[in-house]
Amino acid sequence: MDNQQALSTTATDMSTDPTLDSTTQRKLAAMIERLSSLHQSRVSTKTDLKDPSFESTKSFILLFTNSKQEIESSLTQIQQNSDTNPTLDLKPELEKISLSITELEKFVAESSYFLPPYEVRSSLKTISDLKQTLDSVTSKVKPRKKFSFKNKHAKKPETANVVTKEAIENEPEQQMSYKPKDSPGYRNKENEILIKEFKGSEIGEFVLSNLTNCEVRLKGCFRSLFIDRLQNCKIYVGPVLGSILIEQVEGCLFVVASHQIRIHHAKESDFYLRCRSRPIIEQSFGVRFAPYCLCYDGIESDLKESNLDDDTGSWANVDDFQWLRAVQSPNWSVLQERERIDTVKI
Repeated sequence: MDNQQALSTTATDMSTDPTLDSTTQRKLAAMIERLSSLHQSRVSTKTDLKDPSFESTKSFILLFTNSKQEIESSLTQIQQNSDTNPTLDLKPELEKISLSITELEKFVAESSYFLPPYEVRSSLKTISDLKQTLDSVTSKVKPRKKFSFKNKHAKKPETANVVTKEAIENEPEQQMSYKPKDSPGYRNKENEILIKEFKGSEIGEFVLSNLTNCEVRLKGCFRSLFIDRLQNCKIYVGPVLGSILIEQVEGCLFVVASHQIRIHHAKESDFYLRCRSRPIIEQSFGVRFAPYCLCYDGIESDLKESNLDDDTGSWANVDDFQWLRAVQSPNWSVLQERERIDTVKI
């Protein structure tokens, strides 16, 4: 797969791994267009598109490094311009760099499903360093204000990426970042118990969409699960071979197992998980996590077939992409044992 195909796959399709970010569609489109142009120019210099450097991880590193160098070069240029002309207004250039860093951060988030964990950590550390450099440059080149006796309102302290219920509810209605085409599933149901058993790998992707006050029981293995717009639902799912993407859920309970789980725009919901990689949340609050507790006839063999028979403890190591500080994110917590549900048999 060449770089252009890899980026297009990350941005739109990934038939067995739907992990697109659901926030800020306009910025995502702009970022994809810009990054596509960057590596398209690289592609034009390659004579062999089967070169191993076009593998997904290497494609990511190429694009990430290119963008990082571009940002660093812009910061250096701003410093030089400030030294040459101290009165020059560099605010527009600084805002442009800030947007580029944000876009790069989103790119890491959207590529995290195929990246090795150390690559994600390294990339996030690089982004953190870029932000610190931007702050340092901004403080140096920002023109001093003239002395004044006028009273100024005290600046309100920033909430530092703490996601609140009011903040999410005041956002414009989110569009689905991934729209499965003709995938089997349950859609537009209320007050129903929905049961399905999978045999072998007969199903690639399964969808749960626009459900209210429903209980869903899915037994057996399948490739991937996409969930969006659920309210007050209980979802019990056997092992998923690929990934699970959850968007726009409120007041729900999930008992699910998968290699990779991403959660966007979740409110006051509990997640009982077994997963190989660290769960990812974004624009969520009041979400709690606990270990997987599902039971049905044959689940042990299904877990083994899916390579999910061992509990790695990843369910308790959640990555909040709205919170890059070293301290614990306030948007999620581990569910206390006394509050957890018992093993669920379906």
